[in-house]
Amino acid sequence: MRTKHLFTALFFLCLSLAAAAQGSRYCNPLPMPIGPGGNASGDVTVLEEGGKYYMYCTGGGAWVSEDLLNWDFHPVQGVPVAPDIVKYNGKFYLSGNSDNLFVSDSPLGPFQDLGPFKETGPVELGWNGGFDTKIFVDDDNQPYLFWPGRGISGIYGVKLDPEDLTRFADKPVHLFGFNPMHAWERYGEKNEYPGVAWIEGPWVIKRNGIYYLEYSASGTQWKTYAEGYYTATSPLGPYTYAPNNPLLRKTEGLVTGTAHGSIVQAPDGEWWQFYTIVLSNPPGGRRIGMDRVHFDEDGLMSVTVTDAPQPAPGQPAGAVSIPVTINKMLAMNALSKCSSQQEGFPAAYAVDDFSGTLWRPAADDPQPQLTIELSPATRFDVVQYFQVDGMRVLFGSGARRGFGMRGGPLPVYKFRLEVSMDGEQYATVLDCTDNTTARDTFYSDFAPARARFVRLTVTDWPKAQPLGVIDFTVFGRADGYDPPAVATPTFTNLPLDSESRR
Repeated sequence: MRTKHLFTALFFLCLSLAAAAQGSRYCNPLPMPIGPGGNASGDVTVLEEGGKYYMYCTGGGAWVSEDLLNWDFHPVQGVPVAPDIVKYNGKFYLSGNSDNLFVSDSPLGPFQDLGPFKETGPVELGWNGGFDTKIFVDDDNQPYLFWPGRGISGIYGVKLDPEDLTRFADKPVHLFGFNPMHAWERYGEKNEYPGVAWIEGPWVIKRNGIYYLEYSASGTQWKTYAEGYYTATSPLGPYTYAPNNPLLRKTEGLVTGTAHGSIVQAPDGEWWQFYTIVLSNPPGGRRIGMDRVHFDEDGLMSVTVTDAPQPAPGQPAGAVSIPVTINKMLAMNALSKCSSQQEGFPAAYAVDDFSGTLWRPAADDPQPQLTIELSPATRFDVVQYFQVDGMRVLFGSGARRGFGMRGGPLPVYKFRLEVSMDGEQYATVLDCTDNTTARDTFYSDFAPARARFVRLTVTDWPKAQPLGVIDFTVFGRADGYDPPAVATPTFTNLPLDSESRR
């Protein structure tokens, strides 16, 4: 008996050590909370101030974090579409898709309206009102304004009056325009429109004397929405197209249409790219992603877009193990099942690695349940077992998520994840049945557990719209197997002589 208790104690000790070694991870799309008057629906700007990070998005409001990993929502009035915020001479200036500039003593407002930007002289195809504006303050404290001319016009810049940031100090400069030779900039899901594009979303950083100006194309309605960059040795150029463009581009899987974002530097010197994720359905549906920025010895900037758990900011890239995704199958196998499904919304859509589909349980299903067998689907495959240690769920109704939660119930979802080796006896590894935070995207680590089956049970959700699960993914690693139910036949090697070929 003592031996049995000792074995049990050692087992749970190993689980605890494994969980500690796992460390902190993040996973895209980011599980951003939603509050009254705001949700994180793209066009993301992040500002570091006083050891805290402040995020603003189309959708209103703001989010605050101390580690770029855990974010709290804060209501902020008057946040424009595609917002940008910058600190200048002790004050915080907010702009975006608005002709006007706003100022506050705090990054969380309240903001005072300073009136519209005032250009100097006529501007041919240049300033046409505030759209995706970006204020950049150089090392000498000189402020500059950048914006897109809309359509194929490209990006413009101008020096601002240091005494009045609403005033242009000079005539605008056209920095670059749409180049149809840059195929990724073109309109279309296949970038098939050679003469049409939408250049937008400028963002500027300075590193080792080089100015990096990133921008977005082909348009936020496409999964080919992507990010590129130019470099210069002066804020207003001349700018040179980077040879390793596009900087961000991903058109397959759950994380697609990666563009219109911002770059922020963490205290440890690491640079982080935040970006919009364009969902396949509903049209215009969006989330937020982030990934590390790398610079090579020549100063070229690169970002690898990820959709599996990654080491959190503050940890070296190899500090934690990155598990493989283990239930991305095009259809559930014979031992996978669900409690109910509506016609046109089968449960298999929850695990098809595609944001354009969703599983919708029956309207009268009180606690919808989805069970996935992780092992291969046929009798001729080995029976696979896994160590699972993370889960992601994207909820959705199939309706477009609007620019801010301005009425109705907040999207509070409650659920639990269980695992089993035999499909009969289940143990809970993640319990979110008491969740009170409004969000429609979840990612959670948990202590590693051995499993052949995983089961998601949704216990409560906002009843104003039908429940949908866009994605249900469990992360882990292979951990042993049993022989297949039907043995694979073996063949004796025969000599290839004339007799054997008869």
